[in-house]
Amino acid sequence: MTDRILDIAATAASLHSRHGLLVVDVEGVEREAIPFADLAAVVVSNRQVVFTQSVLTGLAEAGATLITCDEKHHPASMLLPLSGHYAQGERFARQAALPEPRKKRWWQAIVRAKINAQAMTLERLRGLDYGLTGMARRVASGDPQNVEAQAARRYWMLIFGDSDFRRGEDGDPRNARLNYGYAILRAAAARALCASGLHPSFGLHHRNRLNPFVLADDLMEPFRPVVDRVVAQLETPDAELTPAVKRALIGAVTGRYRMEGEQRTLFDLFTRTAQGLAAAVMAADPGWKPGAWEFVD
Repeated sequence: MTDRILDIAATAASLHSRHGLLVVDVEGVEREAIPFADLAAVVVSNRQVVFTQSVLTGLAEAGATLITCDEKHHPASMLLPLSGHYAQGERFARQAALPEPRKKRWWQAIVRAKINAQAMTLERLRGLDYGLTGMARRVASGDPQNVEAQAARRYWMLIFGDSDFRRGEDGDPRNARLNYGYAILRAAAARALCASGLHPSFGLHHRNRLNPFVLADDLMEPFRPVVDRVVAQLETPDAELTPAVKRALIGAVTGRYRMEGEQRTLFDLFTRTAQGLAAAVMAADPGWKPGAWEFVD
């Protein structure tokens, strides 16, 4: 399994499987044939794409995710493998029984890592961290003072140089770009969790009975600036999700980053983070924290 992401948006297509390959036909002509094992995710944006049940099975068996998008090209659903680890039953039980104080400690570590990553991103783009590194040190267990939100208000204004920017506003194309990139991050986090024998529905902090991927939402938090940086650097503010914008966002997710002195793919970083969390769940280790990463360029 590699970290290739296939985005199907520009044209109608028919997807089927053949001898371990995902075959993409356009107007009856075979356009691509990709080993399922080479795919990390398939993103389907075009409403005229059809696929067979064997495609869904092939993706699941390869540990890849399928993301479907709505008419606005916003991510709408995600399909993950049902079984991903030999000991997942035991790990699910341990997850469900995690004591609240431990989950609060781990959420503290995630928020600190997220704010430190935001500080690093601001340093790269604006030359200063604007106090975010100091804010990260103030995060307590469970983040009762909501330092995460305080840092976010400062961060969004500075990264875009726009005091009027509001996360979640549908009319702002920057939010559409962020949502697209985050959907791919979320898929990568969910895939890593399943492969590590953890269930993405048992969250540490995020809670939503209608959201089956709350732990993936927790795990991806420190990696969001990977997407933020690309969106801040794009020079086409009026365009939402053009093919060029998507290529830039996918390129960020499939790029390489530094952790523990080595250059690694983002998918590898997610795998290591998920495996570390799984080990902490099984060992009842309250000291787990996500590894710090850095931009390579």
